Amino acid sequence: MSRRPAPAAVRWSGYVVVAILFALACAYLSQWQFARNEERTSQLDLVAANYDADPVPLAELLPAGGEFDPGDHWHPVTLVGEYDTDAQLLVRNRPHGGTSAFEVLVPFHTDDGRVVMVDRGWVPPGADGPEPDVIPAAPEGPAAVVVRLKAGEALPTSGRSAPEGQVPTIHLPLIADTIDGGENLVLDAYGLMVREDPAPATAPNAIASPSEDPGPHLSYAIQWILFAIMGFVFIAYMIRSELRHRREDAADRADAAAALAAETDADAPAPRPARRPRPVKQRRDRDAEDEDALLDSAGR
Repeated sequence: MSRRPAPAAVRWSGYVVVAILFALACAYLSQWQFARNEERTSQLDLVAANYDADPVPLAELLPAGGEFDPGDHWHPVTLVGEYDTDAQLLVRNRPHGGTSAFEVLVPFHTDDGRVVMVDRGWVPPGADGPEPDVIPAAPEGPAAVVVRLKAGEALPTSGRSAPEGQVPTIHLPLIADTIDGGENLVLDAYGLMVREDPAPATAPNAIASPSEDPGPHLSYAIQWILFAIMGFVFIAYMIRSELRHRREDAADRADAAAALAAETDADAPAPRPARRPRPVKQRRDRDAEDEDALLDSAGR
């Protein structure tokens, strides 16, 4: 017949199970942060390789009918053609200058018949309303433009829309349905302004270069590993503390039992001494007594 486990052993087993489950969750979160760190590192490597590279013709990186290679993200290309200033659009709610700014999109018709959407920069909201007070115009007529290629953005998950003349994000299929000549719009990528020739008298504010901060992902991953270890350390501490308290309680009970036993022995009545028999008096006859008296008087 098997013995039932002690309640303490069951409780400690529960502690260990909780620690294991916590460690598994920490391991998952740690791997997730390691993956994000690797992704961020790849992004930084791509920026370092492409951002300041020499511009090349658009057809070299994105031939007609070809697909945009993510490895060409941020690489500068040269566009030759002309802006369609009448089809200008604004991208709303862009975080620049501490405000919900607007980015200025203008279609650029290249000499090879394609249309590339060019992000010329950002403008702040108006002083007295949400609409910009001034939007610097793109150059008229033939121009040569250097832009950095970027992949198009997704539609907002919130489903928000934008008023006429604006778009919620740089979602190129949506823009193609909005502008004239959208059937020729390059849907794989758009261009982020570097410079224009001829240079306009005024231009939108340049969009800042991407951050070189690697982010906290690596430190977060290490922290999750430490949390997993701390979980086991905490469980071990709890079990050790419980064992120590049990030993102390056992010692206290033993001391109390010994003190009670000693007190019981001290309160017990002392044993009565054994009764001894009285000495038997010997009787003397009267003649012996008289004789002793005479002897005593003669000796005086």
